Amino acid sequence: MEIEKNNRMNSLFEFYGALLTDKQHSYLELYYGDDYSLGEIATEFDVSRQAVYDNIRRTEASLEEYESKLHLLANFQAQNEAVDNLVRYVRIKYPDDPKLSDLLTRVADQAAR
Repeated sequence: MEIEKNNRMNSLFEFYGALLTDKQHSYLELYYGDDYSLGEIATEFDVSRQAVYDNIRRTEASLEEYESKLHLLANFQAQNEAVDNLVRYVRIKYPDDPKLSDLLTRVADQAAR
């Protein structure tokens, strides 16, 4: 499993996990979050590896579909990038302004949540 896909699925799961069924939620949490194999999940739920595989692939597609319609992850990433750029700019242009530094820290902390 490639790291980028794993990171993306974990991020999508954070935003849209509440929209999944209990089974979808459990399978994805075990597979991506806890690094269980398909066989381990199949044993845990007394189903075939193929059933687990199919469920995970369908759930991945559902998460991507939610993102394509709602853009929560993309908006979050864009907001964080904008805040990061702002932080860099202010630190370079206004390094000696304590009030601005304090405000910037609060904005950055809020964006990270």
